[in-house]
Amino acid sequence: MTHIVALSGGKDSVALALRLAEVEPRAYNYICTPTGDELPEMVAHWARLEALLGAPIEAITGRSLQGLIYLQKALPNWRMRWCTRLLKLEPFEAYILKHTPCTVYVGMRADETDREGVDWAATGDVVRRYPLVEWGWGLGDVLNYLRCRDVTIPERTDCGACFFQTLGEWYTLWQQHPERFARYEQWEAFTGHTLRSAQRDTWPAGLAGLRARFEAGDAPRRRTTMKDRKVMCSTCAR
Repeated sequence: MTHIVALSGGKDSVALALRLAEVEPRAYNYICTPTGDELPEMVAHWARLEALLGAPIEAITGRSLQGLIYLQKALPNWRMRWCTRLLKLEPFEAYILKHTPCTVYVGMRADETDREGVDWAATGDVVRRYPLVEWGWGLGDVLNYLRCRDVTIPERTDCGACFFQTLGEWYTLWQQHPERFARYEQWEAFTGHTLRSAQRDTWPAGLAGLRARFEAGDAPRRRTTMKDRKVMCSTCAR
């Protein structure tokens, strides 16, 4: 039996992987499915997690987001999330099928059991477990456990060009990674489409127009993030 932990690098999967290694120590296959467009902070985060786990995190790679954009002449958007399907779900399912029989550990919390799941590899050779649900861990437990382990999750765990990011995140990207912002402008010019939806707000949908506003001194209001909120629980006592 192969034991597979999908480690996106977000708070739930990180808490799952670290705690699982403590309470059920065994040889795990830690895997991630990068898009090839992760920010440097995220790459460094995966490297630190390898040190904490004492095991490598295998990156399931092949195609890249930029390669698919130029191949398909299209940008992903909230209506067509082909990036998730082609770069994450399908490679993950293919990996599972190559490692059966296996147990797949999924980072779903006890307070989100109504979340729509993914029916990976519908076969009797694949067992799915939800340890956070088994432990009764909700959001507060996850956050408090990460504080106890002195683990900080990057502000951005998705790819740099994610269409779901907020206006404030685009502003931060322009400030901190201008070379990436310029690359995404090139993607928009190549495809004739925008990563942002024109209906989201009154700011320009296109990144070129957005950059012009930023360069003119316009800045969006700072948004509240999860790190600004204090959630207390009893996880540290466990």
